[in-house]
Amino acid sequence: MSTLTGRLAGWFSGLGGAAADKLPVRLGGQGASRSPSTPVRLSGVDQALIWVTVALLVWGLVMVYSASVAMPDNPKFARYAHTHFLVRHALSLGVAFAVALLTFQVPIATWEKVAPWLFVASLLMLMLVLIPFIGKGVNGARRWISLGFMNFQPSELAKFAVLLYAADYMVRKMEVKERFFRAVMPMAVAIGVVGLLLLAEPDMGAFMVISVIAMGILFLGGVNARMFFVIATVVVIAFALMVMLSDWRRERIFAYLDPWSDKYSMGKGYQLSHSLIAFGRGEIFGVGLGGSIEKLHWLPEAHTDFLMAVIGEEFGLLGVLCVMGAFVWMTRRIMHIGRQSIALDRLFAGLVAQGVGIWIGFQTFINMGVNLGALPTKGLTLPLMSYGGSAILMNLISLAVVLRIDYENRLLMRGGRS
Repeated sequence: MSTLTGRLAGWFSGLGGAAADKLPVRLGGQGASRSPSTPVRLSGVDQALIWVTVALLVWGLVMVYSASVAMPDNPKFARYAHTHFLVRHALSLGVAFAVALLTFQVPIATWEKVAPWLFVASLLMLMLVLIPFIGKGVNGARRWISLGFMNFQPSELAKFAVLLYAADYMVRKMEVKERFFRAVMPMAVAIGVVGLLLLAEPDMGAFMVISVIAMGILFLGGVNARMFFVIATVVVIAFALMVMLSDWRRERIFAYLDPWSDKYSMGKGYQLSHSLIAFGRGEIFGVGLGGSIEKLHWLPEAHTDFLMAVIGEEFGLLGVLCVMGAFVWMTRRIMHIGRQSIALDRLFAGLVAQGVGIWIGFQTFINMGVNLGALPTKGLTLPLMSYGGSAILMNLISLAVVLRIDYENRLLMRGGRS
């Protein structure tokens, strides 16, 4: 019997990491494990996910420079150097990368313990940003807190905090998940409080992303389908009422429906119309890196919300499809890691990973839809690529958590302890 066990163990070890990815089972007891204090090595995680992330970050850095290099020619940015946004974005990437490496060392069990406290901290940050002389206002919105080397956006922290809190909440409420008032209502109240604070900034785009993350985790956590559709209906009605009761939001919808009209082409539909012109100029192969005309003070926020339009103009349809393909692959891979974790009876870790997949996938979908004119204009950046320090920071932190989940999954499947 011992001989047979030895042969099986040798056969499994010969399969390598690829087979371990495909087997959501534990190949041995937790007792015969390596020490929990063993240093975490990046070689024990999904290399493809890391390289796709790095590729998007590097491409984003290049495109931020391309989209912003001409901005100092505008009197509004005359005091900036041509490399101002490039340097600041590179600095943000460096800080985010360092923090992500530290985040990768934190066990998922620790995140589960601090999830409620991180959610409370995010609420306090959302309150602080509304206080004059603390919150920084730009274009009529008060969404940032200046940290000196970067402007931090509390709504980005709120996305991550709500994600962890919702996953922890579903684990704690698993026994009563079929009861609406005990399972869903407390979470709905928590999201409602976050929504009120975000709408006070205002930041409806972040509220939409947070709502979808929370609803997605509730659904994946096993909430009754009928209750889920009731929640979804209420959320859709709530967002519809927000648009109907707000003049400027209503005007934005009308501009989206007809951005070329005389009424909106120089107003609410200006960004969308010039974004569509950029995609039209790019055609199949693009005009070449640096050859964009729309970034020359025609397309506002070209380095942030409308970076995809510059990619479409300079790299054409092929470039757009490459970016789309990378994000589709990334989202699918993250969801797979989540399913694998759930198969290993690690519900919290699985819901967190799938929540990150929902976050990145949905925000990418919204940003690309806005740039392509398929959705009304919303102030949401393209994850990992658009200019923005706090967004890049929280994107890399969330991906570091996913890589940690993948590392612990692999460790368990090889008979170790997380």
